[in-house]
Amino acid sequence: MEGCAGRAFGDDAAARKAFTAARAEVDAKCATSRLWATARVLGLIDAGLGRKEEAIREGRRANELLPVTKGCARWAHIMEYLGVIYAWTGEKDLAIKQIAATLQVPSLLSYGQLRLHPFWDLYVAIRASKN
Repeated sequence: MEGCAGRAFGDDAAARKAFTAARAEVDAKCATSRLWATARVLGLIDAGLGRKEEAIREGRRANELLPVTKGCARWAHIMEYLGVIYAWTGEKDLAIKQIAATLQVPSLLSYGQLRLHPFWDLYVAIRASKN
């Protein structure tokens, strides 16, 4: 979350430092774990570090580790995070498609969240993807 805060406040150096530290910690857990939550977090960290291919791969891996049949509420959360990963990596069209797909299942994603939550600040996401 420190990395996310750095992104939200435009402090790229602090965001990179926090994401790098988090990456090392989560990477060890993810290598031995098939937990969807670990893959989701690793994907978000990689997106924050500008590691586009790795981020998308981990986000998709999280989707595969928790299929829709295992619990819709959690699955919707994974779908939402994959949308964030797409947005942060500059894949705007995929992000929009993922948002639309997430809104088709019961989820907490809403207009207010898309408008106000820093995860969805596309200006920040687009600026970061150009670095």
